[in-house]
Amino acid sequence: MHEEWIRKAEGYMANTYKRYPIVVTRGEGCWIWDTDGRRYLDFISGISVCNLGHSHVKVAQALKNQVARLFHVSNLFYIEEQIKAAELLVEHSFADKVFFCNSGAEAIEAAIKLVRRYSWKKYGPGRYEIIAMENSFHGRTMGALSATGQRHFHEGFEPLLQGFRFVPFNDVHAFKQALDDKVCACLMEVVQSEGGVHVATKEFLEAVREETRKRDIVLIFDEAQTAMGRTGRLFAYEHTSFEPDLITLAKALGNGFPVGALIGKQAFMDAFEPGTHASTFGGNPLASSAIIATLGTILEEGVLENCERMGRYLKEGLLSLKDLYPVIRDVRGLGLLLGVELEQMAEEVREALLREGIVVNCTKGRVLRILPPLNVGKEEVDLFLHTLDNVLKDL
Repeated sequence: MHEEWIRKAEGYMANTYKRYPIVVTRGEGCWIWDTDGRRYLDFISGISVCNLGHSHVKVAQALKNQVARLFHVSNLFYIEEQIKAAELLVEHSFADKVFFCNSGAEAIEAAIKLVRRYSWKKYGPGRYEIIAMENSFHGRTMGALSATGQRHFHEGFEPLLQGFRFVPFNDVHAFKQALDDKVCACLMEVVQSEGGVHVATKEFLEAVREETRKRDIVLIFDEAQTAMGRTGRLFAYEHTSFEPDLITLAKALGNGFPVGALIGKQAFMDAFEPGTHASTFGGNPLASSAIIATLGTILEEGVLENCERMGRYLKEGLLSLKDLYPVIRDVRGLGLLLGVELEQMAEEVREALLREGIVVNCTKGRVLRILPPLNVGKEEVDLFLHTLDNVLKDL
């Protein structure tokens, strides 16, 4: 049955993804099923989206209830669910204000516009450049792409948006050298997930915060993949001793329902005024209901504690495999955002795991990226580790 669906997809849909040869029809918890009825253990979670697993009962019920009441009225009105969602995000973060949109790329676009407007209002023209990191990933729209520090994503799309400078990740000296009177903001990830799961060092993060604060440079953390508990804390910045000025959110914010947000301190968020930015669907009743249910579940049901515990257990298991198999060069990450860098054969390992009924993905060509739901259990982790062991042994 799945061959027919794949044939239709190739005939009717734009060729923008290298898809796995399965057609998914339903999901529950850590598991997905294809059209042939085969079950797969999902350790991608929609690329760090379904942090509560698939078809979580509280998120599904919240959306079902909202569908029966109100889909959309536009942001020309105050929306009860939107206000509740914003209140939750503010109460559980450093932020004072929230702007809702539909995706991580849109949140980045909002952040780019906001920091430039903030600097323009305070300092006048000419102070518009944004320092970003080499090896970073911030999205596919032209602004987000311009802020992405990986050349292969740029090919064929130049000229990109002007005003971005890139420095090596975790290089304090290079960062300081890049700062001048034209810089208005610094944009970075705490964990470069798409870039191969690289974690920012404590020294680098603290130096960036010190320099940006000293020069009134806005510090933006892109937490599209790291927020909503993925690293064992609600937000990855909570692993540091300080707060950023702005954070971009998406992916797991609605546990699969499309939603994004830019949250930040009032001094910066107030640079937006009526008419300066907008999003037709941003924070509509359905999206806001998904946020409320998702965030409430994460906070109330021990999800963060389970993520920290299972992340530690999974990482220990992967390090044990590293001792057995020299092909594993490194195991790194935070919480349940983990990367296994292989000397070679990363795609072969991924394909072998898929044949065994386990879904992971590869990034940077040789890094297995492992992103299980945050409420994953020991049984599923053990199954993954046992299967990976067998696959590595066979290969």
